[in-house]
Amino acid sequence: MNDNKLIAEFMGFKPNEHGIYQTKHGPYYLDSLSFHTSWDWLMPVVGKMNKTELWEEYSIGDLSIALVSYDMDYAYGLIVEFIKTHNEVELLVKKLNK
Repeated sequence: MNDNKLIAEFMGFKPNEHGIYQTKHGPYYLDSLSFHTSWDWLMPVVGKMNKTELWEEYSIGDLSIALVSYDMDYAYGLIVEFIKTHNEVELLVKKLNK
């Protein structure tokens, strides 16, 4: 579930004081987020990834293969890897700009 939390944060979904995430699909607890089981949840993440600066530098060949072959587990893993890298780069940029 930590990876769903990571994706939710990347998408800008923050939990309220009761731990409920308000998503475009409605309100959900962390354990009910469906990024790992639903293309409807996962594809907007790819769309947001595409708008980042890292997208241009990142090798998306494997992700493309996972998407066209409908391999959700593989795509999910690659998306998590991308977001982790994105977060590391963002943190580094913030440190360098201090």
